[in-house]
Amino acid sequence: MFRLALHWQILIGMVLGVLIGIGLRAIGTRQSSLPQESLPPGVAQVEFQDSPDEVTIVVTTESGDVSTYVVGGAIPDAGAENTPAVFLPTLKKLSGDAPEIAQAFHLHGRSWGRWLADGSNRLGKLFLRMLHMVAVPLIVTSLITGVMGVGHASRLGKMFGRTIGYYLLTSLLAICTGLLMVNVFQPGLKANAQPAGSEAPVVSGNLGETLFEQLETLVPKNPIAAMADGKFLSIISFSLLFAIFAVIMGGRNAEIVRDLFTALFNVMMRITMAIIKLAPLGVMLLMIGVVATQGISVFQSLAWYMLTVVCALVFHACVVLPLILKFVAKRSPVEFAKAMSPALLTAFSSASSNGTLPVTLTSVENRAGVSNRVSSFVLPLGATINMDGTALYEAVAVLFIAQLHHGENLPIDQQIVVALTALLASVGAAGIPHAGLVMMLIILNAVGLPVEMQGIIIAVDRVLDMCRTSVNVWSDSCGCAVVERLQTGETN
Repeated sequence: MFRLALHWQILIGMVLGVLIGIGLRAIGTRQSSLPQESLPPGVAQVEFQDSPDEVTIVVTTESGDVSTYVVGGAIPDAGAENTPAVFLPTLKKLSGDAPEIAQAFHLHGRSWGRWLADGSNRLGKLFLRMLHMVAVPLIVTSLITGVMGVGHASRLGKMFGRTIGYYLLTSLLAICTGLLMVNVFQPGLKANAQPAGSEAPVVSGNLGETLFEQLETLVPKNPIAAMADGKFLSIISFSLLFAIFAVIMGGRNAEIVRDLFTALFNVMMRITMAIIKLAPLGVMLLMIGVVATQGISVFQSLAWYMLTVVCALVFHACVVLPLILKFVAKRSPVEFAKAMSPALLTAFSSASSNGTLPVTLTSVENRAGVSNRVSSFVLPLGATINMDGTALYEAVAVLFIAQLHHGENLPIDQQIVVALTALLASVGAAGIPHAGLVMMLIILNAVGLPVEMQGIIIAVDRVLDMCRTSVNVWSDSCGCAVVERLQTGETN
């Protein structure tokens, strides 16, 4: 039976969500008042005017005093007009400052358009909650399975150190490229509208203290509690430590651990893929909520966002990695790319590093001439923990969301936190389609950004996922050539 590919389903869901959201904005205007029986003591009248871009609430007391709340409208310049109105950026802010007024509006003042948009947004957040649900077990099983695939403890020597060193270096270079591009293009600042929640200030703290707090997070007091509380950096560090020592221990115990976590990882992949199948519906619901309340102008910056990601990926794949190939591995980047073309095309079409692994192994060994001793060690590990494209994408996406949320760039100390967290989060990203969405939650939490804003970029995630997965596989392949050259050089 004919079935559309997932990325086409997501695209259709996005388009439908945008169209429905535009339709809801057309019916998003309503004037009403609070029923007499619901008026609080001392209040004579409460009038609501709900429009897609602005909410006005006028409260008249029995003594004749009038208070006006304007939510979402343009704040007048200081001194331009003497108005007693209270200007608030979002309904969430109104709920914090005047909870009784906000509750009255939600019960009696919302238009049908806003009511349906709010309902769609709540349902769409269920999809994000499911991503939260699988994040911890997916990280643990993915990391332990990848490291356990190394084999015997004797293989954890210099080859392991060189491989990990290459992975960390290229991932960090990718993140730096992403940060550079997002600061140059500033895609989030080119939007005419900002998503809900933009009232939050940018919090900048002492850089040394911030970095030391990140270091402390890497050493959990209680790993089980860290998993229960969703402290992702603690989970990543403990999982790596557990897997490394399981390999060193070896024997029957290591086999049991490897078999157990391989089975658990396979189950988690099935669960995650089942959740990802709901992405078209989740995207549609989230897009309805965004467009109905923010308007189509919020998507003007998505074109700049995609351009920023693609330019950063192209620079890393066509400049940074080829230079490493040329001067470290002593290989021709063009010839090596031709040899790896089957794997790169498979990665692009499948958006799965794990799914592409058999093709990558075959291409590296049979077409690029890398020995099986190196490729069988480097590639399985790389498919789990070497995610250059994912790390770059997450850094760009989080700074893009921060620009939308705050209306300005994050300070340098927060950008460093993003870089370090993206580096560690990419290590825990499973090699399956859309795994970066799960890992991005880590970085958003690390810099205090609302995770629901992730819904803005989900609509274009599949296209960018295909691009970044190709970069992931290309980096793994280059790593094989680099590690083999270093091993050969030592032997000679």
